[in-house]
Amino acid sequence: MLGFHAKGTHNLVATPDCQLLTPGIMDAFPVLEKLVVIAASRKAEIALTVTETAAGLDIYVDTETPLTPELRQTLAVFAQENGIARLVWPEEPVVTMNPPEQFLGTTRVTPPAGAFLQATKHGEAALLSAVEEITAKANRIVDLFAGCGTFALPLSARAEVHAVEGDADMVAALDRGWRGGRELKRVTSEARDLFRRPLEPDELRKFDAAVIDPPRAGAEAQIATLAVSEVKTIAMVSCNPVTFARDAVQLEKAGFTLNWVQVVDQFRWSPHVEMVGNFTRS
Repeated sequence: MLGFHAKGTHNLVATPDCQLLTPGIMDAFPVLEKLVVIAASRKAEIALTVTETAAGLDIYVDTETPLTPELRQTLAVFAQENGIARLVWPEEPVVTMNPPEQFLGTTRVTPPAGAFLQATKHGEAALLSAVEEITAKANRIVDLFAGCGTFALPLSARAEVHAVEGDADMVAALDRGWRGGRELKRVTSEARDLFRRPLEPDELRKFDAAVIDPPRAGAEAQIATLAVSEVKTIAMVSCNPVTFARDAVQLEKAGFTLNWVQVVDQFRWSPHVEMVGNFTRS
């Protein structure tokens, strides 16, 4: 996934030999430069979120520039000529040539435009492998901050999963993916703000294990209810060592043991890392 920002200029600065982007996105730079020239304004900032898919690039344009009928037509022609799978202006699809599907495990999912995905497929695979190891003995799993199903859908190949996510569009994408999947166990899903309304201990009672992958702020409120629940196994995924440590202390005070931590460096040449912690209690 690529983020591209510009404001107040039509002068574009090349980024040759970038080691962070996939070859497909690097090869598409001339196309993205054309898009910036078409859509940019000297008065408004423009940001592109670009995701590579098997059907072509999935591009979300974030800008205050109004989408006029003339611009919409120009963008539709641009997408068709350049094989863009989907092009979306803020909250308004311009064109969808092909569904920009992602594989989550063996399941096809079409995420909402600009939705959060793991930064790299290699990093995603490493995180999933760790989560699968931690939850290997669980028959019923709750996936908290589930996104579009990065963990929930692959885990459903062997266990029932309840996926909870604050973004209703991402929940809908997850549900559609599960319904179109094959040989998956039951996946239920729920749109819920886990910062304001964490799952309570009585709601968590039915689950053997929990997977939790909050944003950088961590999940202090949800960790508090997990700590006093009957859940015995937690796979905690985090992109912030500071909030990971804070939440880990809360779990350890409740009787959990941190057995191991897997660190995944999928943000090369930056201070950021992903990690997965294996927490259990008897």
